[in-house]
Amino acid sequence: MKSARPRPIVTLTTDFGSADHYVGTMKGVLLARCPGVEIVDISHEIPPFSIPSGAYTIDQAARYFPSGTVHVIVVDPGVGTARKPLLLEALGQFFVAPDNGILTMIFDRDPQAKAREITARNLWNESVSSTFHGRDIFAPVAAALACGINLKEVGPKLAKIVRLPDLVAREMKPGEWRGTILSVDRFGNVITNFEIAAFRTIASSPFSLHVRTRRVTSFQPTFGAAGNAGCFAYFGSSGYIEIGMNRQSAAAHLKGNPGDPLTLTVQSKRQRPSK
Repeated sequence: MKSARPRPIVTLTTDFGSADHYVGTMKGVLLARCPGVEIVDISHEIPPFSIPSGAYTIDQAARYFPSGTVHVIVVDPGVGTARKPLLLEALGQFFVAPDNGILTMIFDRDPQAKAREITARNLWNESVSSTFHGRDIFAPVAAALACGINLKEVGPKLAKIVRLPDLVAREMKPGEWRGTILSVDRFGNVITNFEIAAFRTIASSPFSLHVRTRRVTSFQPTFGAAGNAGCFAYFGSSGYIEIGMNRQSAAAHLKGNPGDPLTLTVQSKRQRPSK
């Protein structure tokens, strides 16, 4: 007896929030065009227009989904302009998004990643708004992919995609590294792009993290161990160094936002971050 074919999965990641109809409308398109599809919300609370935060969020989540999953990512301040709608095949999955850099981290994670421009207008809604491509382009194409359309029908291959700059920490001079805030979670923890594997020594050696005019010099293994120590660095589940405060918002204290630069100064030998 043949086992039943798994239900196709489509995930949604947007900056739409939950107050308006936008997310529900996209789900309606998916269900109408691919009945039986399983829809998973990764997040709809990406800060408005924050492409770095969207890139970080889908990179953290996608690797835990099964092969064949279709991910729709809509953080699109350039909607309606000449930016391309993009299909990326990577990690054995499919990513449908604007070509604005939001898939940079996914692209870098898979050396075999392949990109296509979404040009097949027959897959789009009949009428395409200049302000809601999530409904009129990305959701219909995701439904077609979930239902098994051949990739060649979506559009031509792209030799390159738009990439966000500064997602990899750079050594500015010996012992000093320039980085970026990737995201801020709902607890106010600040996620940097300093990879734990490259800077493990901050747990036991002097360091300084500079965010705007503030400086963080304390490392704590857990929030419970921090007590009332103020802002501290810790090794996050993200694989990156994060900055937190025990039961308070580090982001509010530091006035840090996704995309902001920061500097890490270390005083001991460390492994170079991976490229």
